[in-house]
Amino acid sequence: MKRLILILCLILLAILTAIAIGPMLIDGKGYITVVSGDTAYQTTILSAVYLLTALFLVLLAVLFILRGGLRFSLGGWHKLTRASQRRALKNFNKGITAYVIDDYAQAEQLLAKSAQLPQFEQTAYLLAASAADKQNSGSNHYLERVGTDKHFIKNAGLEGVLVKVKIFIGQGEYSKARELIDNHHKYIGHDARLLALEIDLCLIEQRFEAAIEHLKAARKQKTISKEKLAAWEREAFAGIFNDTISQADQNALFAYWKKLPRKIQQSEPVLLAYCRVLAENKLNDALTDILLPVLKKDPRQQQLRAFQVLPVHQGDALIAQVQKQLGKHQQEAKWLSYLGHLAFNSEQWQMSERAFNSLLALETPGYDASDLEALASVLSQQGKFEQANKILTRRIKMQASQAKA
Repeated sequence: MKRLILILCLILLAILTAIAIGPMLIDGKGYITVVSGDTAYQTTILSAVYLLTALFLVLLAVLFILRGGLRFSLGGWHKLTRASQRRALKNFNKGITAYVIDDYAQAEQLLAKSAQLPQFEQTAYLLAASAADKQNSGSNHYLERVGTDKHFIKNAGLEGVLVKVKIFIGQGEYSKARELIDNHHKYIGHDARLLALEIDLCLIEQRFEAAIEHLKAARKQKTISKEKLAAWEREAFAGIFNDTISQADQNALFAYWKKLPRKIQQSEPVLLAYCRVLAENKLNDALTDILLPVLKKDPRQQQLRAFQVLPVHQGDALIAQVQKQLGKHQQEAKWLSYLGHLAFNSEQWQMSERAFNSLLALETPGYDASDLEALASVLSQQGKFEQANKILTRRIKMQASQAKA
């Protein structure tokens, strides 16, 4: 601006100098004549100087006014824009807080408002969709605004796809979830979160063979917990075992089991799922062949607790093996408990009662609520209802004390 004023001043000075010197150079009388077409204008040098000076001052005034107005306009625009951004940021933060404290209605409203900020748009719509889904109020209009194209994924990651798939699964829209996963299937090997959703969806769709295939990759992922893997293995293999025996026969089931790698066979969730299918289908000989080697190796108490719920109908060989273990470890709670449950499932009431009574008599308590329930049932089967009531009362007190703790 200063440079422009300086240039105008120099131009005006040059004009005034020319006007003042011109008459002296031509020996004129000091008049100026301006001719435009057939019209001629004549004035004195002094009048011309006054006129040009006035025009210059008017020009300066106009420039200053325009400059001030421009500054005001830009300043007002920036102020309004920043106020809008601050308001959106405030709504975003409030929306996150409302989401965390489970105020999903407020969270949805605030997050939807904050989506006007480009840097928060995708996250805001994703969280708004999740909040709407938790209210069962419909989230599709938010999900439609979430980018899942290749360009968006390259710049912002798979979060939009992950949230969409999770919401679709939660809504029971399995076909939409499957379509979205299939469209981004190449990312499954690179993102454990998408792999986890793929396994969950396969189990829902009862595509157990596909789920088992994906479990190979899941076992290599450090971000997937052992508990989650165990749950997937239990459900996937239980499904494939049941499908095999229902669609074919027991020989097909035995053949499938033998084809499994030894490491998979020794996995507790897989082993337990196989044993349950054998027990439910009363394949007692096959069940005994599987469990006997396990019992000979002195398994952990947790594993025996899992085995004790199996509906073993003919457990004589297993009972004999447990009694051998008790000959070596007479005061070990896990064997007394397992013997009591085995005898209970085999309807050997007296043996079961003795095992449970020995368990309860140990100096260090090693029983739980399931042992007390089984003992009460054994006593009831023998007509000892008063003793059974005492055991059930003991169980209730045990649960109450555990709840307080």
